[in-house]
Parts: sequence; structure tokens; C-alpha cells
Amino acid sequence: MERVLNGLSPEKVFYWFEELSKIPRCSKEERKVSDWLVEFAKERDLEYIQDDALNVIIRKPGTEGFETHDYVTLQGHMDMVCEKNLDTEHDFKKDPIKLRVDGDYIYATGTTLGADDGIAVAYQLALLDSNDIPHPPLEVLITSDEETGMEGANSLSPDNIKGKTLINIDSEEEGVFLVSCAGGMRDKIKLNIEWKNSKNDYLPFKIKLEGLKGGHSGMEIIKERGNANKLMGRFLLDINDTMDFYVYSVNGGAKDNAIPREFVTKIMLKNKDLEEMEKKIKKWNDIFQKEYRVKDGNIHITISKISEDVKKVFSKKTTSKMITLLNLIPDGVLGMSSEIEKLVETSSNLGVVTTHEKFIEFDSSTRSSVESKKQQVHQIARLVAEMVGAEIITSAPYPAWQYKPESKIREVFKKVYKEKFGKEPKITAIHAGLECGLLSEKLKDVDMISFGPNMFDVHTPDEHISISSIKRMWEFLKEVLKQL
Repeated sequence: MERVLNGLSPEKVFYWFEELSKIPRCSKEERKVSDWLVEFAKERDLEYIQDDALNVIIRKPGTEGFETHDYVTLQGHMDMVCEKNLDTEHDFKKDPIKLRVDGDYIYATGTTLGADDGIAVAYQLALLDSNDIPHPPLEVLITSDEETGMEGANSLSPDNIKGKTLINIDSEEEGVFLVSCAGGMRDKIKLNIEWKNSKNDYLPFKIKLEGLKGGHSGMEIIKERGNANKLMGRFLLDINDTMDFYVYSVNGGAKDNAIPREFVTKIMLKNKDLEEMEKKIKKWNDIFQKEYRVKDGNIHITISKISEDVKKVFSKKTTSKMITLLNLIPDGVLGMSSEIEKLVETSSNLGVVTTHEKFIEFDSSTRSSVESKKQQVHQIARLVAEMVGAEIITSAPYPAWQYKPESKIREVFKKVYKEKFGKEPKITAIHAGLECGLLSEKLKDVDMISFGPNMFDVHTPDEHISISSIKRMWEFLKEVLKQL
């Protein structure tokens, strides 16, 4: 099979990125990629650890003249957000990511690319596979299950880490070095379904809301793009007050840390009421087009007849409760930082709505750099759930990464960046969660920083990464290791 990235430089980085793209690695399904990394270490006779959480640690001695230096830990995660367009045929459990090159960018084809955080793994393997790059003793830490709650980092034993300097490769903007990040948590609300028998004079229809850009719920939340789950909630609230119909399925979004782009509601409607429903849809298409003409101009709702044998529908009470949750669960930017200009302090993302046999599930991801504000958002969600008699389950809490006034690695990064590129880098914080928060809590005295090449539209099928930026940040990383 012809290599899509053949001829790109640095050759080994792109080779390993393409090899990684062949291996299934959705969050919580990392056994294959974890074992593959272990085989990589074995083939090169490198020291390795694979723990029960499938985290992989690989160590390589320092090159000549650097043998006695302290270990430097390079950290990234092996899993990826697996999201695709509805019309894309792709099985993430077995199909390789179909890479394509467009100018300076690498894309997938109708799916997420996995550059978050595949580029970190590619950098790490290229260094471990090299024999001509000066570096101190290297400790490569590749964690599992980062995207759905940082479970790998949370399970990591600090006894397994030797490095006192840690370079996280999970940032998405060249020349922007992160030294602090938000903490977060997940809330899952379960609303029990009261089913009623369907009536014979009603026909099944599918109402679909689509065309949104979506994006990473940490990085893109500040752009205030449309959330398909929340927008469908507004539409359903209106028609529920004025029309006669029955809902039997609601499904929107794919991941709680990705802003949802699509939502499908299935209803039973009398054929005579179709024209009135189409008028409602036109009204809300006009509203959404005006509201989001700059940020999400392609949004639209459609209705179509479907062929399904529908025996049961939601009761009116369940439908009302479901609409209440869609409208009242906290979402979007909820507070801006008073210390760092244009930095989101607190946000929440209603990322996934799923209809199961016995309940409807609403999954949210909340982030904040202030622990009390994070808890406040959870308490609001709890009150909303209690109001409709639903259950709420909290999981995957992770702490914020606090800024350190003194940092040797930060000064090295600033020095090398200015020497190589002739300008000062940006040292800042990020609203998205990084594993540095958990790792800094576990590894108390480790000096940390985060960097990465330019990536765009992460967590969406439009995700892409800059080829030239990969090369620049590779050269930068090599120089940092040499100076360390």
C-alpha cells in the first residue's frame, strides 16, 4: 500500500504518525495500540512498563555525553476522539484512519484525524527510534483514556516516573506554551422513560438539525458556536407548546468533550399536520440563521418521512421533562477569567443526548480553573435533574494545573524559541483540560510545560494539522532536549 505521507519531512515523525493511524485507538479501546507500543519497545530492547490502565512508559538512555543527566519525561496520550460525519462509512474498531494531504495540512476523510494526540506519539517514537539525535535520558509516558476523563493519568503510579522535568505534547498552537489549565468533571443525567402505545393515525418522521461546526469543548467553547443539543431543545420547546405530536427517540452529539454538530428527533405526527410542522421548521431555520450567521451559518433543520414500525412513544410527561433538561442543563461560556484576558474561566458542554430502552441520557463536560465554580455548575445541573425527577452521576473529576512562578523548563523553552525563530513565545493558560493537572498533583516536584504544532478543528471530522508546523516544532523539541 502506498504511503500517503511518504516524502514529508521529518521522515520518521510522519512515518510513525501514519503507522499509528492504522491502529484502532478510540478512548477506552486502547488495548491494541498499547500492546503495539510495547512491541515497539521490545523490538528496540528498550526498558518499558505497561500498567493495568494500559499506560505505557518507555525509557531510552541518554546519547554520548548526556548519559548521566536526569531523565526528561515526554508525555502524550494514545487515545483519540472517534467522531465521523453521519454519511461516512467507517468502523473505528477496525478501519485505519484514511489520511489525505491538502497543501500544508493533513486531514482524515470524513472522520477525526487523531492528531490530538497522535502527533505526540509520533514525536516520541521518532526520538526513541533515532540514533543521531542528542538527548538526555528519555522517559516517554503515553497515557490511555485521556479524552473521556484522563483515566490513564489518574491511574498512573508516581513511583513509575523518574523524570523531574515533564514536557507535555498536547497543545494545539505553535509558539504558545501552556503553563496552567482548567480542571473538569463529567455529569451524566438519566431520565427514566414512561412509554405509551403509539396511535394508528400518526406516522413516523425524522427531524434532523445539522450543519454546525462543532469543535473541542475546551478550545472552541469561547467561539460560542451552536450546540445542536441545545438548539433542538429550543425548537422542541416551541412545537411542544403548539402542536400535536409524540416523540419516540432523541439522539444528539457523539462525545461529551466535543460541541455537538447534529441532532435527530424521531416523532409520530398526523399527516395533516405536516404542513404546519414545515412552517415551524422554516421559522426556526430563519431564527438560527440570523443568530448564527457569522459563527455557524450552515445550520438547518429538515423533516422527512421514515419507514419504521413504531409501537411505543414517550409519554407527554417524559417529553416535557426531556425538553426541560435540554433547555436548562448548563451549557456554553459561564464565566471569563478576571486574571488572564480572553481566557474562559468556567464552561459546560452538553455534549451527548442518547435514547436507551429505559432512559434518556444527557452527558455534560464541565471545566473551570476555579474549583468552587466547577462545583457550582454541577450543583445547578443537580437541581435541574432533581426538578424533573432524574438521576445525576458525576465522574472523572480532574484538578486544575496551577501556574508555578519558578520554572527551569519554561525558561529553556523561551530561550530556544527566541533563538530559533527570532521572537518571544506566548506563555499562557488554557481553558481545556490537560493531563498536567493530574500529573502535577501526583508528581509534586516535577517541572512541567506543554507545547505542540498548529492543529485546527480538533474533535471534529474537519480536524487537520500543519505539516510545516510539525517540522518546526520537531526541530524546536530536538534543540530543547540538546540544551537540557
